[in-house]
Amino acid sequence: MSKKIGVLGSGIVGQTLANGFIKHGYDVMLGTNTASKQDELRAKTNEKAKVGNFEETALFGEIIVLAVKGLAAEEAVRAAGIANLNDKVIIDTTNPIAQAPPVNGVIQYFTSPNESLMERLQQLVPQGKFVKSFSCVGNALMVNPDFNGVKPSMFICGNSDSAKKEVELILEQFGFEVEDMGKVEAARAIEPLAILWCIPGFISNHWTNAFKLLKK
Repeated sequence: MSKKIGVLGSGIVGQTLANGFIKHGYDVMLGTNTASKQDELRAKTNEKAKVGNFEETALFGEIIVLAVKGLAAEEAVRAAGIANLNDKVIIDTTNPIAQAPPVNGVIQYFTSPNESLMERLQQLVPQGKFVKSFSCVGNALMVNPDFNGVKPSMFICGNSDSAKKEVELILEQFGFEVEDMGKVEAARAIEPLAILWCIPGFISNHWTNAFKLLKK
């Protein structure tokens, strides 16, 4: 039986992933801390997802999806409740994108090269089983992307092997080939892939890209 999914974040990424999980038969709660948005969100999921605040969503979910802006990630985790996230798989979709505008198509990050947002989150919830995922592709390609039969690569990392195995099964349902890059420190390499991913969009308005790791 599929586990309950709690999606923290009601923007386009949160809605896209919530609908993807619904499509694949999961019981979903979509979390927003803006009470006025709750009825709107129910309508956008055709009443198929429950809607609650972050704390309710974290309590509901057996697997948590963190789908907020990077600048709001730590605040969202605190609002969900550290205790409510302990020992749970937390799919971290966030990137540390700064408020500053892109420079010649290159978005700016608020982290340094020798750290990652995921590491900050892992330190905030030491008992949480964070897995970086969905961070190197746009929302339009997060659920069963069609590249003429070629599966894009999804790069993941995290300290819990069992958590990564659970996320790998989800990613396979969602149409990706999973590439496990190791422990949480690998997020220092995975998160900047979003910078590269965005450049064709800003320069030539091409936003339907995905990465593929080729091996011999």
